[in-house]
Amino acid sequence: MTKEEKLFNKGIIAFNNRQFYDAHEFWEDLWLNYKLEDAKFVQGLIQLAVSYFHFFNKNLNGARSMMKKCLTKFEPYQRVRGVDVISLKTQIIRVQNYFNEIEDTSIIEDSYIIILKVIHE
Repeated sequence: MTKEEKLFNKGIIAFNNRQFYDAHEFWEDLWLNYKLEDAKFVQGLIQLAVSYFHFFNKNLNGARSMMKKCLTKFEPYQRVRGVDVISLKTQIIRVQNYFNEIEDTSIIEDSYIIILKVIHE
């Protein structure tokens, strides 16, 4: 496994463990230090992680903004690095709608916290 793949996978694990700042750091290292064909996808993952980081730090406007931005980064993709991006975009829209409807960040149902699934074929 390459260092690039390790960074990506560490980001996935951190994200799924709700360590959103750490996920952002792993993916940002990947995004900044490697010439990636899927750089926009990785940038979208960074923004997705930052959105949740903002949410859990009671910055609802920041969470809304990053959720909206990440969606545009995923637009050209269908499947990247084993991630079903079409399904991911559907989940993001659902979370985005939820973030836009609420005013209180003290409670979030688990169903609104995306779990990133990587399936290698």
